Amino acid sequence: MNKEEIYKKVENVIQQIRPYLQDDGGDIDLIELTDDLVVKVKLQGACGMCPYSLMTLKNGVEEAIKKEVPEIKEVVGV
Repeated sequence: MNKEEIYKKVENVIQQIRPYLQDDGGDIDLIELTDDLVVKVKLQGACGMCPYSLMTLKNGVEEAIKKEVPEIKEVVGV
C-alpha cells in the first residue's frame, strides 16, 4: 500500500472517530502522515484543552487508527 492509500485510510478512520469527539465539544484534524508512517493530528476544542487529551489520543485515536491501518507506527498530537 502506498502513502496516499494509507493517508486515505487514516482519514476515513478519523471521520469515524470525529462524531464521538464532537459529542464532547471537541474535534480532530489530520495534519500530516510522515514518510516513516507517523500520523500527526491536532485535537481541538474541549479535546485540545482536556487533561485527558493524551489518553484520548493514545487509547482512543491511536488504537482505532492502528486497528484499521496496522502500517501506522504512532499517532502524535501537534
